Amino acid sequence: MTTPDPDRAGLLADERQGDNSPPLSVGELSGALKRTVETAFDRVRVRGEISGWKRHGSGHCYFTLKDDEACIDAVIWRGQAGALAFAPEDGAEVIATGKLTTYPGRSKYQIVVNRMELAGEGALMALLDKRRRALAAEGLFDESRKRRLPYLPRTIGVVTSPTGAVIRDILHRLADRFPSHVVLWPVPVQGDGAADKVAAAIRGFATHAARPDLLIVARGGGSVEDLWAFNEEVVVRAAAESPIPLISAVGHETDTTLIDFAADRRAPTPTAAAEIAVPVRAELVETLGGHGQRKAGAARRLVQRAGERFAAASERWPEPGALFDPLARRLDEAGARLPRALAARAAHARADLAGVAPRLDSRLVAQKIERAGDRLAGLWRLAELAHPEKPLQRGYVRVTDRAGRTLTHAHDARQAGALDLHFADGVVAANAGDPGTTLPRAFRPPVERKRRAAYGEPQPGLFDAPPAED
Repeated sequence: MTTPDPDRAGLLADERQGDNSPPLSVGELSGALKRTVETAFDRVRVRGEISGWKRHGSGHCYFTLKDDEACIDAVIWRGQAGALAFAPEDGAEVIATGKLTTYPGRSKYQIVVNRMELAGEGALMALLDKRRRALAAEGLFDESRKRRLPYLPRTIGVVTSPTGAVIRDILHRLADRFPSHVVLWPVPVQGDGAADKVAAAIRGFATHAARPDLLIVARGGGSVEDLWAFNEEVVVRAAAESPIPLISAVGHETDTTLIDFAADRRAPTPTAAAEIAVPVRAELVETLGGHGQRKAGAARRLVQRAGERFAAASERWPEPGALFDPLARRLDEAGARLPRALAARAAHARADLAGVAPRLDSRLVAQKIERAGDRLAGLWRLAELAHPEKPLQRGYVRVTDRAGRTLTHAHDARQAGALDLHFADGVVAANAGDPGTTLPRAFRPPVERKRRAAYGEPQPGLFDAPPAED
């Protein structure tokens, strides 16, 4: 055995005489701890309050169990999470059953829960009250949201167990009161997965091919644990969101579940739900018969009173002769006066004609017609002279551009360029000459020379420029 050097003491790890515990790696120690914990705590039951509940996308659930003194991490794998009889939430006091294990990667330990129940009825009621207050705060229980039930539904949908006495009681009561068409959606009413199936049935009826006019969600009586599926949030929300009016008939009259607050109407029992759903047919027939009798009686009384009023009015009417004799006498008098009035009117007309006749001389009329003819002939001659084509027969030419617009100035002709010269016997196309080309001053058209010889040079206008010296 080598004696350790005192100068190297505490610096290097040396094996010493009698040392039979060789150093372990961290992994070896962690593995030993894991085996020890899992062996010693293979099955434990822990009571505590849920905190930080979180359901991962994989389906696994992670949370913490705590009390006044300590806390421990917990996990429920997906398979066990789906089998829980209630929906865990923060603040619920539970008893979790499982085993302890360690997580070497982080030097942590946790409990893997395979079963979890509420810690007694007190914890159950505390969870129920907490959930009720939370849902009420969202307005799911407000009376303003509740709808009136249809008076006489043609189809009734029932969500309940197909094997229990509940469906038989509902069908029997409906048959007694008013036979109706019933569509049953069978579901388990307690146990694992019951809440999800009840909620799915409520939502499924809204899109069902034979959509009912009314829904009844029913279950027989039982303990708080038996009725717990109807306290789950998924069921309460499905009932509140149902587009079909819904009656809750869960348990006996003294039983209360959260679906009762969200439903449009609560029935104390399933049988009472059937009584609420439909009226009594016999009573309805009797009521309709009474309405018919009252209607017939009212019609008879109306006719009778109308006859009485007619008789009373007819007694106050005067005799027909008293009404029509004055009118007949007036008609006879008018008929007698009519020939005389016509003769007088004809005489007045003849007198008026005799007074006008001397003034109706045929010669005067003929003269007026002749003067009117002369005026018309003069106007016609003026119209012929004013016609634009008339001067063309005397050697004049009408100049237009190719659009047919008559041009009266040389400036316009030079701007148009292409011209049409209209003669008396046809049209000749032409082009305007060089704008700078002018006639010599000594050249005058023959007509212009004759006019100047006869009348002299024209007087310049007020705004004309003075003539240039030759």
